[in-house]
Amino acid sequence: MTRRDDLVANLTLVRDRIARAAAAAGRDAEEIQLLPVTKFRPIEDIELLFELGFREVGENRDQEAREKAAALPGMNFHMIGQVQTKKANSVARWAHTVQSVDSLKLAQALNKGAGLALETSKREGRLRCMVQMSIDGDPGRGGAVEAAVEPLAEWIAEAEFLEFVGLMCVLPVGDHMFDSAQRMFAKLCACYGDSLDFSAGMSQDLEQAIFAGSTIVRVGTGIMGPRDLP
Repeated sequence: MTRRDDLVANLTLVRDRIARAAAAAGRDAEEIQLLPVTKFRPIEDIELLFELGFREVGENRDQEAREKAAALPGMNFHMIGQVQTKKANSVARWAHTVQSVDSLKLAQALNKGAGLALETSKREGRLRCMVQMSIDGDPGRGGAVEAAVEPLAEWIAEAEFLEFVGLMCVLPVGDHMFDSAQRMFAKLCACYGDSLDFSAGMSQDLEQAIFAGSTIVRVGTGIMGPRDLP
């Protein structure tokens, strides 16, 4: 079995899960984007995903993603991991979307970085940003506390070089309740329109996320298979 065959088989299983969850939730599976998470994976894997029709993948480390983005200009890379403010200029050059904006300080740094990237022709168009909401307040997973989400979204929406595109969350291990994020997403849609995305759900909890209204599920192991940590 080739690596391509392996990916195709895994994708079939994940897409079937998405279709069944969407049907059970009374939703159209076509409205749910599957975002492969390719952190720690070789460029060859991302090239295979490109061949299979994907144009967007998720990464969580600046240096690794920057190198991949330079090698694969046809692929759009989402930053889904925590971003250090000092890395904002770099991330703003390669990222199609930053899903993990969790503070005003970071948003300001990304706005400055995106402006510089546009000025020096290192990117085209404003930097798409989501606010990452913390479900439990654990700083280890990142995310803005609930009370800070709306003010942060407003600042991003008004920033010169950023575009506010939605809400992201990461559930604590063993927690399958997206309720607070679902309510927040509804509030944001009321303010900014139904075109916003809700990035929630991973390999282990994508069904629950789809029931909660997720429009993007971030799947790593389910597609790419198990990996050894570096």
